[in-house]
This record gives sequence, structure tokens and C-alpha cells, in this order.
Amino acid sequence: MSKQSKRREALVYHAKPTPGKIAVVPTKKYASQRDLSLAYSPGVAEPCLEIAKDVNNVYKYTAKGNLVAVISNGTAVLGLGNIGPEASKPVMEGKGLLFKIFADIDVFDIEVNTENIEEFIQTVKMIAPTFGGINLEDIKAPEAFEIEKRLKEELDIPVMHDDQHGTAIISAAALLNALELSEKKIENARIVISGAGAAAISCTRLYQAFGAKRENIVMLDSKGVIRQDRENLTDEKAEFATHRKIDTMDEAMENADVFIGLSKADILSPEMLLSMAENPIVFAMANPDPEIDYQLALDTREDIIMATGRSDHPNQVNNVLGFPFIFRGALDVRATKINEAMKMAAVKALANLAKEPVPEQVNIAYGETRLTYGREYIIPKPFDPRLIAEVPPAVAKAAIESGVAEEPIENWEKYKNELFERLGSDNKLVRLLLNRAKINPKRVVFAEADHLDVLKAAQIVHDEGIAIPILLGRRDAIEKLKEEIEFDADVEIIDPKSDEEEERKYKYAHGYWEQRKRRGVTLYSAQKIMRERNYFAAMMVNVGDADAMISGFSRSYPSVVTPVLELIGLAPDSSRIATTNLMVTKRGPLFLSDTAININPTAEDLTKITQMTAGVVKMFGMEPVMAMISYSNFGSSKNQTAIKVREAVSYLHKRHPDLAVDGELQADFALNRDMLQDTFPFSKLAGKKVNTLIFPNLESANITYKLLKELNNSDSIGPIMMGLNKPVHILQLDASVDEIVNMTAIAVIDAQQKEKQAKAK
Repeated sequence: MSKQSKRREALVYHAKPTPGKIAVVPTKKYASQRDLSLAYSPGVAEPCLEIAKDVNNVYKYTAKGNLVAVISNGTAVLGLGNIGPEASKPVMEGKGLLFKIFADIDVFDIEVNTENIEEFIQTVKMIAPTFGGINLEDIKAPEAFEIEKRLKEELDIPVMHDDQHGTAIISAAALLNALELSEKKIENARIVISGAGAAAISCTRLYQAFGAKRENIVMLDSKGVIRQDRENLTDEKAEFATHRKIDTMDEAMENADVFIGLSKADILSPEMLLSMAENPIVFAMANPDPEIDYQLALDTREDIIMATGRSDHPNQVNNVLGFPFIFRGALDVRATKINEAMKMAAVKALANLAKEPVPEQVNIAYGETRLTYGREYIIPKPFDPRLIAEVPPAVAKAAIESGVAEEPIENWEKYKNELFERLGSDNKLVRLLLNRAKINPKRVVFAEADHLDVLKAAQIVHDEGIAIPILLGRRDAIEKLKEEIEFDADVEIIDPKSDEEEERKYKYAHGYWEQRKRRGVTLYSAQKIMRERNYFAAMMVNVGDADAMISGFSRSYPSVVTPVLELIGLAPDSSRIATTNLMVTKRGPLFLSDTAININPTAEDLTKITQMTAGVVKMFGMEPVMAMISYSNFGSSKNQTAIKVREAVSYLHKRHPDLAVDGELQADFALNRDMLQDTFPFSKLAGKKVNTLIFPNLESANITYKLLKELNNSDSIGPIMMGLNKPVHILQLDASVDEIVNMTAIAVIDAQQKEKQAKAK
């Protein structure tokens, strides 16, 4: 994608369909006059009076306890510098988005129009009663130090400048583990810090809290080594000035054990790296380009332990591992501050989590056979679902033990369960899906690439590295549309009706004729039918010219399914095909089957659909918990529709007792864990969170998924085809660009799985 195209895409993302990235959403009913009279006048007077009696009641009756302010004056924004408060707002909204999706914390972003320290502090103090916590962001040093210090002293709610402490906490966790793996002690480690800004100062202070010795630390700024005899040092730089008579990084790096880079790209040379001690630890965290190229560092020293700020290398030092979960723990015990004990607890929790067995969901997301604690895995991955149940409790316990918690937690098991429930607000499944596809992208043929939205999706999957697109359709139309959307990448374009493809069409036609010649297909009719794009695309996949196929954007589902079934056929262990839709809901991911193929499945069909769906759920790294849906509960109806569901459940219980499946169940009982537990405690699903619904017929499944999609604004991924021999997936008519991108990722993952299965045989 060209620079101009990327710029336009970023601007459109922020502008459409609604400007900005966050919004206020009501949490109470407001449909009736009664609701409104409770929400505002006269009902609102009652909680106001209760708060007036005891100010602590504000946490009981308002959103304060789950509300954080992300505050900046725009003086040190990302790599953009001092761009002002208004220009910083997109970044602050983005930070709010991360708070919400990782820890279910609500955010108001506040941009303050002053560079005066006192004015900034007074502004924050005056608005502080609104919030349960303050996250300071993108404020330049050295002012940031004074602002945070004063606000921590003068406010009774948690305050943290994430630019300082986020990197410090994550890198400290990585450093502890790296030192352990290299069999070194932190009190003996010789540490070089490249950079002397807010993050570097905070990192160094935290390393000292864990035992690093000041005399073993050398810090450098843009002028070189910070020495005690240098003049005009800030208090923060003077704190880490060395007594050693050295001036350059080359000198500082000799026999160093640790290099911490918080400066700029390519300042650490291979020669410097070679001069370091045995088993050197290098955290090159400049973004987007580190202080030394990752591969160059590995080629230079085989014994290196390396971390960067990039997601495309192992050991990413990513602040999102810290700030959402630290504030989550602080808010949940109503901490009056975020102190050193709480930050150190977060460090230890992250370091210890990296040593635990990694859930299969995380292995799958990152395309690893088995992530294990070692040189390439010293800190958890950002998509690890255990983070929310490990870091906040550690922070909360530290707050209680250090005496800053106003509302201690007593039932820790209950608290952990509540934290896991918060993941439902955003289960990160789409991000996991795209990330997994990128690890091993496959060739995907887009059978309708001469439609604008399909081509936009192909452009995205190409630019993001999700897939290698092959564009099928009218060449002139595709090239014109490519120019229109500035899709200037050199990708393969195939026009099945063009004379240029005669040789390939004949090859495909002959293959199709061989398959179907005893079913009334002549070689002539086979040649003619290969001009039709879905037959052509299916043959591309069949003969290995493409790894997967996407179609269905502009044509009815049956018209696309027919050539697929004729050419691709069933997988060796399948007796039928079916589809499932993955709905990304507020309660978490929910699979619905069968949404597109089997109109009125028999009991036997339902068992097969259930088994196939279980396989898809596992493909996503989740354990299937499956309810077979009806209008009745456990035999309350003698109608044939309910009976077939009951029979399917009985078969599954006998033949697959390890599968968490039960029914027949009404949908509300299946989705309401408390209702199910109270009324049907004997069920195999009692006490479990159902993530899969198997419907008795196509009508009910299709209607349900479309209602969820339109009324609840739930993202839908699917229909995901199950039971085919090759990775072919069919879109719903007029699917959105995002839906096409997500389905492409599914097709890539399907191809990855089938390739893996073929190699295993």
C-alpha cells in the first residue's frame, strides 16, 4: 500500500462512520418514563443525598470506580513530539480503547491546553473527583516527573504516567527472567542504559528496586555518557551519573551484561555487541526500528537474549501487558495510589506467568507448536488470556498489604472469576485470528475481485500479510479499481474469459471432465463451464494453483456451493458439509451451527454437525461447551423436532462422553449459567459457560445469527465451511470488507490446518 493510501485509510478509520474511537454507552434501562425519572429527576436526588452524607458512596452509586482519565497536554506524543492537546486526542482515545478491550475499564480522555506545570496540576486536581484513577500520557520530560510526583502526593486516587512506568514494569519482568536464564544476579549485572528520558529514568529506578547497583549502571543521552563531572545535569540525570571516566557507548559496552535501549535506531553496532560479556542481554526498544536489527544481533552473538518493542520478533516489550491490568487491580480495591509495591507486584506476576505452561489458545494464536520459557519467551504474549486473572490480583494484594487499599478483597477465587468474565467485553478473537494467519500466509483466490469491496479486502490482506491474493475477474475492471484505491502491489490477476488463459482453461476443463465424464459432462461442456469463475477458482484450489478460495459476495449461496461440491468434494472423514458462524458478542465468542447448508438435519446429521463444530472451536484454541437448542428443555416436548435433538444428544453422550454437550435446551437456559445451574443441575453444562449453539434446523440458525449481527451489532465471522476436502469459504451476499478480510483469515488458517494434517499422514 502506498504512503498516500495508508494515510487515507488511517484518516477514514478515524472519521467514519462516527468520528473518533470511543463513546459513552448507557448502563441502565432508559426506555420508559419511569426509567428516566430514576436516571435523572427526581430519582437522582437519592444517590446524591447518600453521597453528600458519605463521599465514599460515590463508588457505590456512580461509575467513578471503573472510570480512568487519560490526560495529556500533547507535548511528547508518540514519535511526533510537541503537537499540542487537540492533535494528541486521537492517541488518548486510542489509549482509552486499549483500557476497555484489555481490562474493561471505561475512559474519558482529557486534553489540557497548557505547558505550565502548576496549571496542569491544578487542572487535574480540580477534575479528579470524577475519576477512579488518572493515567498521564505523552507529557515531555522533565516536566512529567514533577507533574506525576505532585499529583501522587496531592490526590487520593491512583496516578501513573504510563510512558515512564509501563515500559519499566514490562522490561523489568523480562530482565528478571533473562538474568535467570543467563545465570546472572541483578546485583552484579553491569547495565548500560541508552536514553535518559522519562521511560529510561523510570526503568533504571525500578531495576534498582529489584537489586541493581547504581555503581554498575551507565546511562547515556544524546551527548554521550552521563558522568558526575558533567555540568547542567537535571536532577534525574544526576541521579544516575557515573563516576567512571568514559565518554562513549563503545567504552560503556565493554563487558556489559545488559543493554537497555530507549533511544533511537541503529546506534548499537555489532562490534559493541561482541564486546559485551557472555550471554548478553539486549533490550533494543526503540520503535519502529530498534537500536540494532534483530537478525543482525542474533547473527552476531549466538548466546544473546534479545527483546524489542516490535510484535514481529520474540519478547516484545509491550506496555499493554501492564497499564490496563495495573489500573484494574488498583481500581478493584479502591487504591489511593499506585506505589512501588504495586508496580513490583506487577513485575513479579508477569515474570512468573512466563514460566507457566502456555494455553493452547496462545500457541495457536502465535503459530507456535509449544511456547516455553526460554531465550525466545521471557515475557507473556499480549494475547494471553491469563493476564487479566494474574496481574490485577497481584497488584490488588500489594495495595492491601502496603496499606493503600480502601476496599480489600476477601474472596480471591470469586475475584479471579469476575476478572475472566470481563474478557467477554472483548475476547480479542479477531486479532488472534488475523495474527495467526499472518504467521504462514497462503495463496487465496478471490473469485469476484472485480467488485470494489472484494478488491479492498484483497488489498488489506495483502498489505497486512494475512494472505497472498490471486484476483479473479475481468482484468480491465480489476486494474481500473486497483488504480482507484491505489492498490499498486504486483499481484496475480486472472480473467477466466480471456484468451490468455486458454492453456490453463483447457487443463482445468480436462481435469473437470475426468471427474465428471460419467455424470453427463462432455469435454466441450467442461471447457465452456471453465469460463465461469467459481468453477475456475475451485479447480485452481483442486490442482494446487491456489491454497484457498473466497467467493459468494455477489451471488446466491446455492449457486456458489454447487461448483464447490462438484469439484472439491468431502474430506475423507466427512459424510456431509455444514457451516458455523462465529459471533463476537459482549459475553464472548459464540459459535452457531448450521447456518447455511442443512435445511432440516436428522438426528444423525446433528451429531455430525456437532462433531465438526467442536473441531472448529478447538481450531481457535478453545474448549467447546455445546448446547443443542430447541424450544423445549430435556424432554418437555414430544414433538419430532425436539425428539431428534434429544436423540442426537443421547448418541453423543454414549459415543463421545468427553464432549461437553447437552440438550435439548431452550436458548435462554443455555446462555444463562445461573438459570441452568438452578433448574437443571444434572446437566453436563451446569456451571459451564456455553460457547456453542447447535440448532435443530437451518431456519432457526440463520435467523438467529442475522438477528444477533444486526440488532446487537455483533461481528460475524462466517459461514465457516466444515467438511470439505479443500479450504473453500463462501461469503454471505454483500458481505462487508471487514467480513471478507476475516473470512480470508479463516481460509488461510483452514489451509494451514489441512497442510499440517497432510504432512502428519
